[in-house]
Amino acid sequence: MAEKSLSEIPRGVRDQYEKGLVALERSNLDYAIELLLAVLKSEPAFLAGREALRKAALKKVGTGTGMFRKFVSSAGSSPALARAKFLVENQPLEALFIAEQVIANDPSNNVAHDIFARAAVAADLPRSAILSLESMRQDAPADKAISIRLSEAYAALGQDDKAEAVFAALLRHHPNDTQLSMMAKNVSAKRTLNEGGYEALADGKGSYRSILKDKGEAVRLEQESRVTRDAAHSENLIQQYESRLATEPDNIKLLKNLAELCAQQKDYFRSIHYYNLIEGIPGSFDSTLERERSEVIVKRFNQVIEGGDPAQLNPADPDFEQKRAAVIAQRDEFMLNDCRSRVEKYPTDLAIRFELGVLYFNLGRISEAIPEFQRAENNPHKRPQAMLYSARCFATRNMNDMAVRKLQVALKEKSGFDDERKELLYTLGTVLEKMGNAEEAMDQFKQIAEVDFGYRDVAARVDAYYASKG
Repeated sequence: MAEKSLSEIPRGVRDQYEKGLVALERSNLDYAIELLLAVLKSEPAFLAGREALRKAALKKVGTGTGMFRKFVSSAGSSPALARAKFLVENQPLEALFIAEQVIANDPSNNVAHDIFARAAVAADLPRSAILSLESMRQDAPADKAISIRLSEAYAALGQDDKAEAVFAALLRHHPNDTQLSMMAKNVSAKRTLNEGGYEALADGKGSYRSILKDKGEAVRLEQESRVTRDAAHSENLIQQYESRLATEPDNIKLLKNLAELCAQQKDYFRSIHYYNLIEGIPGSFDSTLERERSEVIVKRFNQVIEGGDPAQLNPADPDFEQKRAAVIAQRDEFMLNDCRSRVEKYPTDLAIRFELGVLYFNLGRISEAIPEFQRAENNPHKRPQAMLYSARCFATRNMNDMAVRKLQVALKEKSGFDDERKELLYTLGTVLEKMGNAEEAMDQFKQIAEVDFGYRDVAARVDAYYASKG
């Protein structure tokens, strides 16, 4: 959704906006806020209306009694903001309006500004996001995360000079932060490309490397953007990065690279340690990083289970199998509890719902698995797999007709003939076979055989079928 100008909004809404401006000029602030909120409810992309509303809100706060007014206006906003935060990803415009209402009563509420800015970005309203990000930066000029988000918003609009100015101001608060310096150089390089070097790149006479003033910096940026899997080089990188941590303890990219490199080296304890350090930096640990850490913890469990750490679990012990079973149970319990925790923390992340459903399914807890797969079907990336698992759940409970319908819908929606389609056809064939529909079941296996004769036991099934026909 693109932000709209005055000429792009309907006549009726424009009249309401102009009445709001008159009320603002006459300092009839409550009425102005009421009118302008109604304007934005109708036209959430109308930037001038939002700017006028923010002006009215600030003017109203200026006529109050400071702390007492802030206390009163913030009262009761927490439940509303909690709901807005929940809606940011899937219903950003609704989240936007809820946060806007809170800001209209409390322009200094940075929680509301943060939610508003995230919702604005999700709704593709970068100029609106900048209004709140600038307000947040004014209150916390040294906050790295806020300034980085603001710079990114300016860059998204092609305002590279403003993006560069944000980093310049931030570096005055963190003059020795090498990560910020690198990011600032990247922004500066992008502006140079846009202003003077792009034509040279387009006609083949120039290169990105020649645009950057510091060629050594260009080489280093290229090298650090790649994480090699070569063991010796990885260990060397780990040592380099760990030495940098002494002066850059809050460098999130550095910590993430260390966590990934240590995991590649199967040094899972050290990898988990670096993920934990990221978690300790406010606002840095998201659902993706949390899932990555969980995967590393599971890899550590599996390392012990597979005999990769005799100090923890020695195959030579007489009670090895009993101890191994106990570790497997601990791993399964961790995976389930961890996934439940992430579902509670990120309730709108349907990929985690799918993950939880698979765990329930593998544990034989079918009644709990089915609702998770049904929710996950609303995620277009997980939908085919979620429908497949839903069908498996139904078949496990002898609800075979429901399983067949689910698989038929999934196949109808599925384009192409990849492994996912083969699995859907194979599962449909086994369910139909279970129902006694042998010919219809064989039709599914034949479709697979025509494309991939070696898939699972399809060859044996098809051969047996034709052999039975003489």
